[in-house]
Order: sequence, then structure tokens, then C-alpha cells
Amino acid sequence: MTAPTTDRRRHDREILALAVPAFGALVAEPLFLMADSAIVGHLGTPQLAGVGVASAALTTLTGVFVFLAYATTAAVARRIGAGDRRAAIQQGIDGIWLALALSVGVVALTLLLAPWTAEALGASATAAPYAVTYLRISALGIPAMLMVMAATGVLRGLQDTRTPLLVAIAGFTANVGLNAGLVYGAGLGVAGSAWGTVLAQTGMAAAYLVVVVRGARRERASLRPDPAGIRACARAGGPLMVRTLSLRAVLMIATAVAAGLGDDQIAAHQIAMTVFLFIAFALDAIAIAGQAIIGRCLGAEDVPGARAATRRMIEWGVGAGLVLGLLVVLARPLYVPLFTPDPAVQAQLNTVLLLLALCQPVAGLVFVLDGVLMGAGDGPYLAWAMLATLAVFAPVALAVPATGSGLAGLWWAMNLFMLVRGAFLAWRARGGKWLVTGAVRA
Repeated sequence: MTAPTTDRRRHDREILALAVPAFGALVAEPLFLMADSAIVGHLGTPQLAGVGVASAALTTLTGVFVFLAYATTAAVARRIGAGDRRAAIQQGIDGIWLALALSVGVVALTLLLAPWTAEALGASATAAPYAVTYLRISALGIPAMLMVMAATGVLRGLQDTRTPLLVAIAGFTANVGLNAGLVYGAGLGVAGSAWGTVLAQTGMAAAYLVVVVRGARRERASLRPDPAGIRACARAGGPLMVRTLSLRAVLMIATAVAAGLGDDQIAAHQIAMTVFLFIAFALDAIAIAGQAIIGRCLGAEDVPGARAATRRMIEWGVGAGLVLGLLVVLARPLYVPLFTPDPAVQAQLNTVLLLLALCQPVAGLVFVLDGVLMGAGDGPYLAWAMLATLAVFAPVALAVPATGSGLAGLWWAMNLFMLVRGAFLAWRARGGKWLVTGAVRA
């Protein structure tokens, strides 16, 4: 049954108020690495290659811990819905302490394994020293990276996505200025680029801490680490880490298969993935709104409100996916030549982009329901569903070379991945097991 017009408008205003700033913050994040690459690119090809390898490693590494944002958002939003702002902020502080605790081991491993990582990712003999330098310096910024994730989750749970946007813009601006000054002004080269990013990330973490500490003092929440609260954050985040690792495995398998098909195919695949990931930012912004809204509704024991908000966000997600898919197809003559002048790569890419566009409405559904179930704290189901989806995708994708279906066959497999994932999430959303109410999900 369609919600009354007034309710739909209320949901629309709330979704947009959360999703639009979230989209801006999401887009700002990868600009850090893009700025590093643009500045370092003028130093020479080996330097750029080294930073490219190190950036890939850092993106993968920190991406594994994105649960710090997701789990914190849901937990904080529940307590906001229950009307206990003090407990909400306390929950967020526990998430930040968990981020700090995890960063100790991650920093140590990154410092120790930097040479092995550069070699494993295929860095050449000339690029490897630059990759190791960038990795080891950047490792010092990992605590700030993880703290930013957790603190972002706190603010999203508090229904605030504007502050993360402002912090992200300030951080990106500082990053560009610091990198240019340290790389060229101070003559530090690749090391200067890494130090600039570390300093910018540390500044972002400090800004978040100021906001969270002020909120804690206002609500008289403790800033001390609470072992029980930290363990609860870790338990909530564990299944989401499994989900993220499974998703990373899908992307890695797809890249490996594309690389085995030939140079033209891997080039087209990487460009298509760039387009896909940019579209994902827009759809993920709606998912972030879903995390905050659903967590708050369930904390307030408002099951009808959670259902109604879910229906409206699904409409937004599918509609946005449809529009973005059409833009991918219609705008191809404008952006494809910007990525590559090679006719062979363009031919491969044009076919793949049609397949990518075809599945964007399904992708919209997937992203929204992923956010909804995260907001409900339904991490164990999300982990199981992603593992099952990986089990379906992997053999189909790995069989592509044998079938001779080429890159188009691989992207049909990618669409199958999205369809299976969507089926699992839609089945769960139709039921009621995820609708657990209360300030804490039992």
C-alpha cells in the first residue's frame, strides 16, 4: 500500500537531508589518493607507479575496516531512536576506542610487511622502493583513518551527515596544499606526499574528536574506554567484516579473470569498474541514509515507520539506478574517449557499459537494502548472504575463459552476482526477522 503523500514527502526530505551530504563526503574520500597521484605523477613514472601500488594496498586494507562506520551508525541511531542521547554518544566513543585498538596491530603489520606487499602487488624493481616508502609513512596515519571511520559512524547515527561532508572537504583541501608544499616546496618527493596525507588525515581525526568530545561533555558521557562496550562493537562489526571481505573477493576475482583475457580486456574492465564505483557512491549515499533512519526507527520501536521508510528508499534506489544506467549509456560518446583513445579498448568498453547499465536498477535495490539491514543490525545475515553470493559468482566468473565469452561474459557474471545478492536481500526484507526493536539489538 502506498504511503500517504505527506508521509512520502517527509521521508523524501529526510532521505535527501542525509543522502546528499553523505554523497559529497563519499566522493571526497577517493580524492585524497587522486590528489596524491596527480602531484606525484610529475616526479616520474617509477614514483607514480610506486604510489599507485601503495594506494591500492591502503585502500584495500582500510576498506576491510569500514564496519567501524557501519556498525557504529546502526548502534548509535538505535539509542537516538530510544531517546537516550547520552548512551548513543557513549556507544560511539566505544567504537572510536575499538578503532584505536585495531590500528595498533594494523600499523605494525603494515610497517613490517611493506616490502612484501609491494612485491605481491607486482611493483617493479624501480617502483618498489617508492611503494615501500609511501606505505611505511602512510601506516602512521592508519589510526587517524580508522578513527575517522568510527567517528563518521557516530555522526551518521546522530542523523548528521553535514559535519562529515565539511570535514572531508577541509581534509581534501589541506591534503592538496600539504602535498604540493612537501613534495615540491620541501623537496621530499614521494615521502612528502605520504606525510601530507598523514597530516591531513590526522587533522580530520582531530576535528571529529572535538565534535564527539563536546557532545560527550554536553551529555555527561564518559570518555574512558569501556571494555564491555568495545567488545560489543567488535561483535557487531565482525559479521560486517566477513561481508566486506567477501565483496572484496568478488572484485579481486573479476580483476584476475579480466587480466587473463588480455590487455584490451583488463583496460576496459578497469575503466568500467571506475564508472561502476562512481555510481556506487550515489547509491551508497541512500544506503547511508537507510542505516541512520532504520536504526532510529527500530530504536523508537516504530516498525511501521521502518517499513514505510524502507519502501520509499527502495523507490529512490531503483529510480536512481535507472536514471544513472541511462546516463551511462547515453553519455558514452562524451566520456569514453576521455578514458582511452584506443579503438580496441573502446569497443570492449562500449559493450561492457551496456551490461553495467542494464543492472543499475537492481544495484539500486541492493545498495538500499544493504543499508537498511545494516541499520537494523542484521550483520550475521548480511555476512551469510554475501558468502553464499560469492559461492555462486566465483565458479561462473572463473569459467569465463573456458567458455570463450570474453569480457562480456565476465560482466554477465557480475550482473548475476548483483541479481543473486538482490534476491537474498529482498527475501530478508520481505520477512520480519530483521525488525528487532529496542535501544540495543539482542
